[in-house]
Amino acid sequence: MVRYSLDPENPTKSCKSRGSNLRVHFKAKQWGWTQSRWPKKSAEFLLYMLKNAESNAELKDLDVDSLVIEHIQVNKAPKTYRGHGRINPYLSSPCHIEMILTEKEQIFPKPEEEVAQKKKISQKKLKKQKLMAWE
Repeated sequence: MVRYSLDPENPTKSCKSRGSNLRVHFKAKQWGWTQSRWPKKSAEFLLYMLKNAESNAELKDLDVDSLVIEHIQVNKAPKTYRGHGRINPYLSSPCHIEMILTEKEQIFPKPEEEVAQKKKISQKKLKKQKLMAWE
């Protein structure tokens, strides 16, 4: 059994997907700014993981249209080494990807209260009002 870094709050309303040792480069090593274009290979792997999570959700009889990504995490995987020279180096930095999707709960409007609740009055204010009424 695979251990995820985060457990979902409601396991019955969530589905998981995980890929280990995927041959796609681990991004965002030190700095986290936005890029000018998408890394195509990474995006393809994420789409594959989303499809996998969607099929897991269908297996659990969840509503696929109301699924939201709750957690996604990418970790470095160990490099696979092989003999190479400087002409054709083996530059593979694989990664592990895990994601958890949960069903978004339907939000119901708050019922309107007809009678407004009275504010509590402090003891000091009550005594002051009694004194003013007594005079």
